[in-house]
Amino acid sequence: MNDTLAPQVRSILRAARERDVEADGRVSVSPRSLSAAFADAEADGRVPIIAEVKPTSPTTEGERHDDPVELAEGMVEGGAAALSVLTEPEHFGGSTQNLERIREAVDVPVLRKDFVVREEQLDAVKSDVVLLIARFVGDDLADLHAAAEERGFQVLVEVHDREELERALDVGADYVGVNNRDLAKLEVDLETFERVAPAVPDDVTLIAESGVSTPADVRRMREAGADGLLVGSAIMAGDVTETTRELVNAEAAE
Repeated sequence: MNDTLAPQVRSILRAARERDVEADGRVSVSPRSLSAAFADAEADGRVPIIAEVKPTSPTTEGERHDDPVELAEGMVEGGAAALSVLTEPEHFGGSTQNLERIREAVDVPVLRKDFVVREEQLDAVKSDVVLLIARFVGDDLADLHAAAEERGFQVLVEVHDREELERALDVGADYVGVNNRDLAKLEVDLETFERVAPAVPDDVTLIAESGVSTPADVRRMREAGADGLLVGSAIMAGDVTETTRELVNAEAAE
């Protein structure tokens, strides 16, 4: 399965498998509720957006050298319901220290965006939500999902097609993210979400990931069934507060 991945993605996965874990034992998390944060945003007339603190990326040009905490606070000021923080160091310029600092500074749920492939990697840092990518973890999805929940994490399982969705539902995923980016070609197609979304049960929180850059994109994903959206590059490319505000108000401004 992994031999079909794009070279950049294979490099990320290889680094994830080889990365040592610095942990002070098994973590135990009392998470801020992601579903409650989404509900609060909806009640306030905002589209639930998970804004991503991403210093750099293999799929985008340039880097942001701003203080990650200032970026995170700006996103929350702009109305983000939650934050995603990259902790992958080699390809995305992230760190667990950034996540710790950000989580202390804000009062919204924080997703750890990394490429967890072994159970001990869950213990690297506390967060409210942890990401498991179905394609990366393969047959270990059930065990890793259970191990994450035992530690108190809310778990976002990322999928790209209906086969991966079935695997996510089989392990009892409460949160499913559909990545519009094809990890084999690195091409983005919003129709990916539109193909997968109809098969997601109503009691699963559904999040659209990748390729959302305009209010029109936000409305399109919402019309297709997205309970929330994860947006990184579009927000990081400019004024994080104003861009976040524009996206969370996409439906109000229509």
